[in-house]
Amino acid sequence: MKTLRDTRLSMLDLVAVREGGTVADALAIALRTAQHVERLGFTRYWLAEHHNMPGIASSATAVLVGYIAGGTRRMRVGSGGVMLPNHAPLVVAEAFGTLAEMYPDRIDLGLGRAPGTDRITMRALRRDRVESEDDFPRDVAELQRLLGEPQAGQQVIAMPGAGTQVPIWLLGSSLFSAQLAAERGLPYAFASHFAPRLLHQAIDLYRSRFRPSATLAQPYVMIGVPLIAAPSDEEAEFLATSVYQRVLGILHGDRRCLPPPAENFMAQLHPQERAAIGEFLAAAVIGGPQTVAAGLEQLQQSTLADELILVCDIFDPDLRLRSLDIAVAACGL
Repeated sequence: MKTLRDTRLSMLDLVAVREGGTVADALAIALRTAQHVERLGFTRYWLAEHHNMPGIASSATAVLVGYIAGGTRRMRVGSGGVMLPNHAPLVVAEAFGTLAEMYPDRIDLGLGRAPGTDRITMRALRRDRVESEDDFPRDVAELQRLLGEPQAGQQVIAMPGAGTQVPIWLLGSSLFSAQLAAERGLPYAFASHFAPRLLHQAIDLYRSRFRPSATLAQPYVMIGVPLIAAPSDEEAEFLATSVYQRVLGILHGDRRCLPPPAENFMAQLHPQERAAIGEFLAAAVIGGPQTVAAGLEQLQQSTLADELILVCDIFDPDLRLRSLDIAVAACGL
C-alpha cells in the first residue's frame, strides 16, 4: 500500500495579490516559490485560471506557465486548470503546444469544466456562447485530437501543438469530471482544496470505472490540500487567519487581496460563519510539524492519493517557503 513517503508532492498557485502589494510582486513571489519547491523535489507546479478577481493574478494562465517554466529547470509546470468553457480548444492546443515545444516533456494541461468567474465575465470571455453538458466532453476529445498526431484528412491542425501529446488531466469538484476521466483513461485531480465534500465519492467513482488507455494504464489520483505549517500549532493557526479572511470574503461575494493574519479572527465570527469556513477548508492541514505530518498521513491513507498538490497561501512570502519546508520534512522527503 502506498504511504505518505511514496506520495508525490506538488503545488497549486493562484498567485495571490497581497494587501499593500502589486501584481508584479505576486508574480515575483510565484517564481521564487516555484524555484524553492523545485529544490525541495516537488513534481509539478500548477497555476489556476480565474478572472475578474482583484486578489488573484493568474488569469493569463498559459503566459504564467511559460514564466514559471522558464525560471525553473526540471519540474513540470502546467494549468490547474485552464477553464475550458472560456476557450476554443484550438487556441488552448496552440498555446500549450507552443509551451511544449519550448519546454519539452515539462508541460501539463489540466482542464476544468467551470468558468472560474461570474456570468458577466464569462460572457466577456466567450461572448454569447451557450454551454451545454455535452460541450466539455466534446472539447476534451477535440483537444486530444489536436495535440495528438495528425490523422489523414484532418482539416484543422494545431501548429504548434500537433504531435506534442501534452498530458491532459481532468479537474473537478463533483462526479462529472471523475466519470469522464475514468471513461477516457486520464489522470484525475480533485479540487478538495476548496470543495472537499465529494472527495471520497468522486475518487471511488473514478477508480471503479477507470478504463486503461494509451495515456494511462492505471488510475492516477491527485488531491488538493490547503497547507499552513509553522513551528507550532499556535503560530500556524494565526497564519491561517489570512486564508480564513479570504474564504469568508468568498462566501460573502467579497473577493479581495490576501490580507495579513489577524489575532482572534475566528473567535469574532458567528458560529455559522465558522462552520462555513470549516466546511470550505475541511481538507486543510494546519499546524506544527507533528500535526502536519499526521494530517497529511491521514489524508493520504484515507484517499490513497498518488499525489498531493498543496495550496499554501501565507501572507509573508518567507513564511510561505518555511511552511513548504516543514511539509517536506513532515513527509520524510
